[in-house]
Amino acid sequence: MVLMVLIPLVFAIAQVALVMHVQNTMTAAASDGARAAASLDAPIGEARSRAREVLRTTLADRYAEDVSVREAQVDGIPVIEVRVSAEVPPLGLWGPGVAVDAVGRAVRQEAP
Repeated sequence: MVLMVLIPLVFAIAQVALVMHVQNTMTAAASDGARAAASLDAPIGEARSRAREVLRTTLADRYAEDVSVREAQVDGIPVIEVRVSAEVPPLGLWGPGVAVDAVGRAVRQEAP
């Protein structure tokens, strides 16, 4: 009787831990990509390639598929914004995957 409650609880805790790990790693990759492209004279495509490289080496290739980069303005300041989206599969046999989004921004360096 206790196992019927304990096993799903353990799977739920493990699922939450996995989703949080993926979310934090995706945020770090997006931020790293944004910083790479924000450097003076760096091409904007550097953000996508750097974020994908970090995701592929730390998680898996499927997490590096949906990476978008754009130049934006935050309070009138030019920034590079990297957005990463992926789906974390369920640990158990049933249930939907969890959609995870992460955004990283860095201030664009400009020549004085």
